Amino acid sequence: MRILGILLILASLPGLIWWVRAFPQHRKWAYFAIGALPFTMSFANLDVAFINWATWPGFARGLIVSILDTLAIAIILAARAPFRRLPLLGALGAYLAAVTVSVFVSHQWESSSFYVFQLLRVILVFVAVASVAGKPGAVRWIAFGLAAGAIFQGIVTIEQRMSGMVQATGTMAHQNLLGLMLHFVTLPLLALLLAGERSKLIMAGVVASLVAVALGASRGAVAFVAVGIALLLILSLARRMTPHKWKIVGLAVLSLGIVGPVAATSFGERFARGASTALGPDGERQAFERAAKAIWRDHPMGVGANQYVVIANSQGYSQKAGVVWNYNSRSAHVHNIYLLAAAETGWLGLLTLIFLFAWSVIRGLAFAFMHRRDSRGDIVLGASVAILVTALHSLWEWVFIVYFTQYVFAIALGIIAGCIRQAKLERRHKTIRKPPPASSGGQQDGLVDTPAAALTMGRGSARRRGSGALRPARR
Repeated sequence: MRILGILLILASLPGLIWWVRAFPQHRKWAYFAIGALPFTMSFANLDVAFINWATWPGFARGLIVSILDTLAIAIILAARAPFRRLPLLGALGAYLAAVTVSVFVSHQWESSSFYVFQLLRVILVFVAVASVAGKPGAVRWIAFGLAAGAIFQGIVTIEQRMSGMVQATGTMAHQNLLGLMLHFVTLPLLALLLAGERSKLIMAGVVASLVAVALGASRGAVAFVAVGIALLLILSLARRMTPHKWKIVGLAVLSLGIVGPVAATSFGERFARGASTALGPDGERQAFERAAKAIWRDHPMGVGANQYVVIANSQGYSQKAGVVWNYNSRSAHVHNIYLLAAAETGWLGLLTLIFLFAWSVIRGLAFAFMHRRDSRGDIVLGASVAILVTALHSLWEWVFIVYFTQYVFAIALGIIAGCIRQAKLERRHKTIRKPPPASSGGQQDGLVDTPAAALTMGRGSARRRGSGALRPARR
């Protein structure tokens, strides 16, 4: 069965390349799939391991390739100069380089290389999204895919809750993973609604995302999605205040008022039924942190990516830190992505990860506020706030390092980078003057009519039906 899966994934690459190139009018469905696949491909088994270490206790368990990877390659090959002057690629590459260095200090270099390969797949998705983010409607179809994925997860979590599951996980391995992933749905889609989007699918995606987070009953996910929504509303109003945005603010508050009791009920049942560990959930987190800090102190260059659980147990760090002796505790990672990065990839990995988060948010917010009348700034603002909230949430969570989360992170990063690059291209073309033809005599110069100029986003999108924020302006 595994061999069949490998053959199907390999066959999908030439098939998708042919389809994307031969039918450009159907590429919107490729963009839709980019948004939907991170939330659906585990359920549909649309990934396969060329090297499979299923029992490895780390977060990367082999050389895994998914249908999203082959789709990203197809989109990149159909794009024009996809890597050229691409913002944020350097920050992502710096983190990749730091993880690659950790392979050479790893006690088990092959398992560490699995995470390097995972990051290469993430870069493919990032470049694919960035290469199309400047095209009219492309981001909107990606958003449709994200909304569809959230609706699917919302339906599954409702079914799980009705079946008696206290903390619904959707189709993901854990409710914390689903909750963190949904930051990259709730906030960008809400930003589109603030920009003037009126699609019922987008609205349903936001509501479904909130329901799934509430039914997951993850304290961090619920708290940080609320913080993210509040921060996004404040920044969006500060960027450009419109009556439409105040209407969306009211609807957002109403939605939170409806979903809030659902979350409160889920928390009540969770703490009433949940069995406590020997240290309690917070005490156990502190024990994990003591173990990670001890590893980092003894190994400033790290012990190798994807090695934390093995080293913490085999070299006695978990025991000395007081981690409970049971399978769930001893196979868990420290619940702090920065301590995990420091323990596994050392100072270099920690600093480049912080730089990746910080630089992405800075570039995104700078673009949003420097282009207040460019409606692309709204979706860039939503993606930037999603990354910021994820960076803060990761102080108490480690699942950012799982490839499902990194896929949706790559989508948000690609939207920011693609919009920044497209805006620069448009400004460059606007400065180019067409020389007068030889036979025109004293005819005045005019602006060159270029494809890049035609991609300029429309203004006043809140007055248009549909996604005015993502359509070309009328000339």
